[in-house]
Amino acid sequence: MALAIYKPGQGYWTRMLSAVGMGILVLAGAYWLWLLFSADPWGLANSVNFPVIYQQAIVAVLVIAGFALFGFWLFNHPRVVDFMIATEAEMKKVNWPGQREIVLSTWIVICGTLMMAVFLFLIDMLFHYLFFQIGILQI
Repeated sequence: MALAIYKPGQGYWTRMLSAVGMGILVLAGAYWLWLLFSADPWGLANSVNFPVIYQQAIVAVLVIAGFALFGFWLFNHPRVVDFMIATEAEMKKVNWPGQREIVLSTWIVICGTLMMAVFLFLIDMLFHYLFFQIGILQI
């Protein structure tokens, strides 16, 4: 059957989130084309009494429909689906950190960044002083 879903009960979240991401990109591209065609690139609005909004709508609908068919094919292709199923299985094996560990790690990164900034500021001041003393820099 051509419209059957390949392994329908597996990899649900990976498929859905990938489809949502693809949908967002396609809608952004369709909107970009909508704006691009607002300038009547083919010059049809005056020559054959074909309003620009019809051009915009036709192009946007064709792009969305084309990518919808491509997405349905892609997210039902056996190799892609098997990869998504394996990805979802691996993500379930990940040991996700708790809130306490995330907060502690964030503070470590912030303090390390501040210490590095202070250290580089002091090195910069040292080089500034040295270059000023030997006459390379002049204020």
